[in-house]
Amino acid sequence: MTITVSPIYLLNAVTSEPETAELWDGITEKQLSDWEGEWLPELFKSVQKLHRAGIERKHWPQSRHWNWRRKTEALQGMLAQPGYSIVCNGMTQGMMILDTAMKRCQIENQKGKEIVYVDFIENAPWNRPELHEPALYRGVGSIMIRAAIALSEELEFKGRIGLHSLPQANSFYANTCGMSDLGMDADYQNLRYFEMTPEQAEAFIAKGTQA
Repeated sequence: MTITVSPIYLLNAVTSEPETAELWDGITEKQLSDWEGEWLPELFKSVQKLHRAGIERKHWPQSRHWNWRRKTEALQGMLAQPGYSIVCNGMTQGMMILDTAMKRCQIENQKGKEIVYVDFIENAPWNRPELHEPALYRGVGSIMIRAAIALSEELEFKGRIGLHSLPQANSFYANTCGMSDLGMDADYQNLRYFEMTPEQAEAFIAKGTQA
């Protein structure tokens, strides 16, 4: 696998200073080893802490059952489902899998047009303020959404993207990303479905990285 690495910046939320990072157009053994060796233990500690504090399970990390190794291995050789990752300070900070072939727009004035669908996207546990206070890096989620928009534009989909959101991320997609909320999808675990129009993509890119 040939990986293209692009320079980016993340905000260190502890020092309030930007740090040089990398956007990789792939998910490699490096990312999967970081997930297994660092993400999972940190996630387990976070769940333990929530459990001991008596927090209901519905408020636990909703992506805790995701197996990135299984997801990535299932997609090997599938050009229509590329992966992305962000690395900073030698550690994987976020991962994303896209689908460029299977979905079409549902927004009425875009209905049926091609779209880049965000299949899976996850931030490292230490970057999530609900799990780690203070969070370490900000900007991971926004940079990955920008990467999805960039791919959409490269494929001449004009920046159109779509995704089903875990409830804990609804506010991020609605407010930070400015995507259209098309409501609960009974055919997809009753998760909210969001889409971004070309105009919304342009506005989001112009706003810059916010979270």
